[in-house]
Amino acid sequence: MRFFIMSHILQKVAPIGESRDKELLKSASSYVYKSQDGIDLLAHVFFPANSGETNRPAVVFFHGGFWDAAMVTQFVPHCHHFASRGAVSITFEYRVGSKHKTGPLEAIEDSQAAIAWISENAQTLGIDIENVVFSGAAGGAYLALLLVMRKEKDSAAVPFRPKALVLFSALVNTTVKGQLSERFPDKKSAKQHSPNCLLRSKLPPMLFIHGKSDRVTPFDEIASFSRRMRWRRNSCKIADFIGAEHSFFNFNVSHSNFEMAINTADHFLTERGVLPARAEEY
Repeated sequence: MRFFIMSHILQKVAPIGESRDKELLKSASSYVYKSQDGIDLLAHVFFPANSGETNRPAVVFFHGGFWDAAMVTQFVPHCHHFASRGAVSITFEYRVGSKHKTGPLEAIEDSQAAIAWISENAQTLGIDIENVVFSGAAGGAYLALLLVMRKEKDSAAVPFRPKALVLFSALVNTTVKGQLSERFPDKKSAKQHSPNCLLRSKLPPMLFIHGKSDRVTPFDEIASFSRRMRWRRNSCKIADFIGAEHSFFNFNVSHSNFEMAINTADHFLTERGVLPARAEEY
């Protein structure tokens, strides 16, 4: 069912460019969550059909692009899905190198501001702050991880703990032995902000949705990260897609993989009580 809904939407829009983004975001309510140096950063919110309800779950998305490309519409199909399941779904803009000449540290600051904005506006948005999921892809999944993995003494305190994380093609290693350490000011900063160096116990449940043929964020890194998470008695699952590469889960890359990935995420969140049980399988 989700395939036909999103196909109908995408048939109406241009393949690339600002006009495509505007059309895809037309059904969202957009709010400025942060203003800095003359830049307004937006939260694009997709509300469930019954807008009168309160204390609803929320799924929060940070797009991929490794802090360089602006890809805020990447998760619009996922937002439509989870809004149809009763969750307030939000895709956040953040500063990126191609537009703002910034790097990962600025993106981290913006992700923290995004979560603070949710906390401050939860009642207005009708969100149950105890039932929020952090999600993202690649560098956006990295941002979601840092929001929960960095200790309070090392960063601005995140005002609430998410119920779970759902991470697509995640980046977990930014040390010199990993990926993209050159995007940081120096090697020390890259290591200090690397999720695989911040492992500890009592972290929220996580689901990694990852292609086994991913050459950008290698699957072996995720497998190792997950093993080390479980050794610390954290709940960490991997949904591996054989033969799939880095962008496999995106709707405009593979409709079938999108359906399988979104249903995997849906099942994970249903098991954890974030979403209600579905009356039927799609």
